[in-house]
Amino acid sequence: MSQTQISGTRIKLPSGKDAGLVDILSFCYGLSETDVQVLIALAKSEARGTEDLESDLKLSKASINRSLNKLLEMGLVMRIKEPGNKAGRPRYLYKTKDYNELKQKILSDIKDCAEKMAQLVDQEFSSS
Repeated sequence: MSQTQISGTRIKLPSGKDAGLVDILSFCYGLSETDVQVLIALAKSEARGTEDLESDLKLSKASINRSLNKLLEMGLVMRIKEPGNKAGRPRYLYKTKDYNELKQKILSDIKDCAEKMAQLVDQEFSSS
C-alpha cells in the first residue's frame, strides 16, 4: 500500500478563505494533519497494526501512537486484540468504524459543534 495522501479538496468559507478536511477536523476534534493521515489510512483498509502504519505513512512509532490514542479518545478508531497472538504482550490492530458509521459520527459531531456555536452567538449577541 502506498503512502496515504490527504486530498487537496477545499471548500470556500463565508470569509472568502478556504478549508480542507484537516482544517475542519482540527477545529472540531483538535486533530493534526498526521492524525487525519492515520484516520484516512485506517478508513481505507482492513484493521492494521502500528508497524504497517509506520511503514506505509513513513511516520515514527511515537507519531503513530500519539495519533492512535487521540483517535481512540475521540471515538473515531477502535482497537482490537489481534487473534491468535498468545505469547508475550498482546498485539493490537486498529480500524475505523465502517464508512457510513464513521461519516455519520463525524457529521453528527460537526452538527453539534455548529449548534454550540449558534448558542454562543445567541448568548453574545442577544440584547438581554
